[in-house]
Amino acid sequence: MIGMNESMVSEFVLLGLSHSQNLQVLLFVIFLILYLLIVLGNIVIMILITIDRHLHSPMYFLLANLSFVDIWLSSVTTPKMVTDFLREHKTISFEGCMSQVFFAHCIAAGEMVLLLVMAYDRYVAICKPLHYFNIMNLKRCTGLVLTSWTVGFVHALSQLVAVLQLPLCDPLEIDSFFCDMPLVIKLACTDSHDLDILMNADCGIVVVSCFIMLLISYTYILLTVRRSSKAGASKALSTCTAHITVVLLLFLPCIFIYVWPLNITWLDKFLAVFYSVVTPLLNPAIYTLRNKEIKNALKRLKSSFMNHKVNT
Repeated sequence: MIGMNESMVSEFVLLGLSHSQNLQVLLFVIFLILYLLIVLGNIVIMILITIDRHLHSPMYFLLANLSFVDIWLSSVTTPKMVTDFLREHKTISFEGCMSQVFFAHCIAAGEMVLLLVMAYDRYVAICKPLHYFNIMNLKRCTGLVLTSWTVGFVHALSQLVAVLQLPLCDPLEIDSFFCDMPLVIKLACTDSHDLDILMNADCGIVVVSCFIMLLISYTYILLTVRRSSKAGASKALSTCTAHITVVLLLFLPCIFIYVWPLNITWLDKFLAVFYSVVTPLLNPAIYTLRNKEIKNALKRLKSSFMNHKVNT
């Protein structure tokens, strides 16, 4: 094994999802379509919330930010993965690899905190409806969104600083479709057990703490409303189900990759695809299919477009 530091490493080899050429062509078509749907679906939600005055409320302001984050969460890894399906030699530069490590953790951690902010928004709306707009004003919402990005930045920076200190050894092969912290650590020339524990603890602070607080928040919301009326409980359950689904889709894969790793290569790849592609794809569908106001906004946008087309 040949030891290298970061100044000597120029690129890494990505082994990807499959070695079958025929399968890679099929995967190229599938993931290209999925990525375009992710970008289109989330952009539509952002446009609707921006231009439709009926959606100018704190909940939809946070939902627009979630759509923005989802686009970037997928964009960190998916475009590179899609183009690599058509390449025989899949490589990524050292700078590109470190960028993926940083932005993947920054955006994912930021989204977790943002989901916690959205849970707080639902708590205020359901448990303190008379004070909702006073508490969740634009200044506070903006501050909470900035806080989520700050937490993500600090978390990602701590991960990046740790991995930059590692002496790396040949062969610089990463058995996945993108660079991720646990996979880069495996390339270390030195004993990385302590760093593995540090990474699990660092990720655990963000992932587990947010996940537990989210479960407590939604449980408290449902119990509070249930005590007031059965009809209210049904409405609250309908409102919170979409949020809880999104939480599970993002958090469970991250827990089994970073906090409680199973170290099963094919499963790690599946979970990585799930939270970087499937979750950003399902979020717009989950919120729009269960939200009458979003559906009505889509109808108004379609009607406005048709009227404009007729007039011209």
